[in-house]
Amino acid sequence: MKLSTKGRYGLRAVVDLALHQEEEAVSLSSIAERQHISMSYLEQLIARLKKAGIVGSVRGAQGGYMLAKPAGEISVGEILRALEGSLNPVDCAALTGDGETCMSFDGCVTKYVWQRITDSINSTVDSISLEQLVELGRQGERPSGRESFGAPKCGC
Repeated sequence: MKLSTKGRYGLRAVVDLALHQEEEAVSLSSIAERQHISMSYLEQLIARLKKAGIVGSVRGAQGGYMLAKPAGEISVGEILRALEGSLNPVDCAALTGDGETCMSFDGCVTKYVWQRITDSINSTVDSISLEQLVELGRQGERPSGRESFGAPKCGC
């Protein structure tokens, strides 16, 4: 499975937001600058995250964005699914429960593999909280040679 830039950049943006929202709402321009993400793309990502109830906004002169709930209550899986949709590694009727659309559904043994991979992916991303990533960021767990946690060095 390969996540798109929506998932990779969106996760970086949410981590950045969580790291910098301590006293006031965070502007999109500051996130875009720190994370090297275009403003127009970041606006699209934040709109999805806002719709999913992960991010909230504050209007006015001191306005900006903040988490809609505590970082400990937000999983990486929740963020990725809000941005990417399903995290299934393949389009398989067994994973969607729509056996009627697959001619080989009843005799297909590979659906077992796809289900196990899907379960592993979901279990992993759901077990990591945003709070854990924020703690890593505060401890200086940054890619070497970059000023900001999550800045693009490896394509993530």
